[in-house]
Amino acid sequence: MIKTLKLIFIAISFLFFFGCSSGDCTKMITIPAQTIQTPSGSSYMPAYEREVSCDFEIEPVEENTKELENFSYEILNFVYTPDTGKNTNRLQMEIKLNNRNDFNVTGAPVITINVDGAESIGNFASKATSPCYGIDAKSSCIFTFDQETSLNFGLIKSIKIVSVKYIVAKN
Repeated sequence: MIKTLKLIFIAISFLFFFGCSSGDCTKMITIPAQTIQTPSGSSYMPAYEREVSCDFEIEPVEENTKELENFSYEILNFVYTPDTGKNTNRLQMEIKLNNRNDFNVTGAPVITINVDGAESIGNFASKATSPCYGIDAKSSCIFTFDQETSLNFGLIKSIKIVSVKYIVAKN
């Protein structure tokens, strides 16, 4: 249950950070309280409200997802620009996703990142120009993401990739 809440919170956070479009229409959502377990202990985050764009949608987290085995990745390009000079920040990444199995897979990459010292897990595929929703057997796909986000929601100083996994879609 805690893992599911953590994934939901992280999904909401990333959708909030990368999901807002330009425009004046906003709405308030409530992020539920949660306790997150880490190797160094646990931390409690109380419930809070966030203002998001009207087109913001919450994607449900699948309970029965499975991580692809025999998978590897290579970071080809990763650039985070905290302030582009246009009241936005910009995150660009290209990651080579390798399916070393003898079968094709359908799913999505899930990226663990460190944002100003806090680790979060996100699915960036919905905003990617090349989301890699499928990878052929013994093949690779280049995941490509390039997104600018308004600084009105706060300044993030640094983002680093911690790990990449590929989650296989349910059949």
